[in-house]
Amino acid sequence: MRVAFAGTPDFAVPCLEACRASGAEVVAVYTQPDRPAGRGRKLAASPVKEAALAAGIPVEQPESFKAEADRSRLAAYAPDLMVVVAYGLILPRKVLAIPRLGCWNVHASLLPRWRGAAPIQRAILAGDAESGVDLMQMEAGLDTGPVLVERRTPIAADETGGSLHDRLSALGADALAEGLRRTLAGETLAPRAQAAEGVEYAHKLDKAEARLDFTQPAAALERKVRAFDPWPVAEADIAGERLRIWSARAVAGIAGAEPGRILAASRDGIDVACGEGALRLTAVQRAGGRRIGVADYLNARPELKQASS
Repeated sequence: MRVAFAGTPDFAVPCLEACRASGAEVVAVYTQPDRPAGRGRKLAASPVKEAALAAGIPVEQPESFKAEADRSRLAAYAPDLMVVVAYGLILPRKVLAIPRLGCWNVHASLLPRWRGAAPIQRAILAGDAESGVDLMQMEAGLDTGPVLVERRTPIAADETGGSLHDRLSALGADALAEGLRRTLAGETLAPRAQAAEGVEYAHKLDKAEARLDFTQPAAALERKVRAFDPWPVAEADIAGERLRIWSARAVAGIAGAEPGRILAASRDGIDVACGEGALRLTAVQRAGGRRIGVADYLNARPELKQASS
């Protein structure tokens, strides 16, 4: 079976490796064009491109598939199947129709909940108890296709966007490996249509969302801090200083305390009053600095301990 693989970030690399290990022939890898990265803003290859080049697989980087030449080039690889994982480009119907078996997508949610760009972070923000990965037969709609294989996993109380990302990346590779194994054995996977109810859209993350609004409940702000680790990282104004908030948890507050007021500051954390309860900050980052524990931060700002005592 000839497979074309399309993916871009590190989330997709285990799925590429699953394709290679399955016994299928990966005839080409499609990935986003090189983008400026780092302080020097030099063009950098995507993690998927780096993995493909290391494996000696041809790499294609079209800006889109609108041009007939790009679609013809894909067709020339004669793929039986195209596997798409966090590619970042919308595939038009003409592309979906090129592979004999169509296109599969590995999506990091339990569909139809959290269709779209940021399902991992949105699940944590919403307080979902469970997440997972769906291997889906692609259609023209946004993540609307029938599910072929599913893997589920609980979302831990201390789950971050980074930790859930890594677990779902591995689960996605596992689901894809099963789909490939069964297909290579001659089985036709039974598609399960998505439910009409429970559709939620996981809109792309915006850095403006990272600001913590202390009029909100502490539990919601704790979820935001966890969901936005490692990007874009929550931010808050604390005693006249803008801080990135890397770690925090909801605790009991003081009834009637003004949201944003510092209630306590000690080695255990800085407690900030919220609309409901308080948020205890435990790891922060000052402008131009690195992530540090609150105990180290308070060594530089001892007046906070005095003001809250």
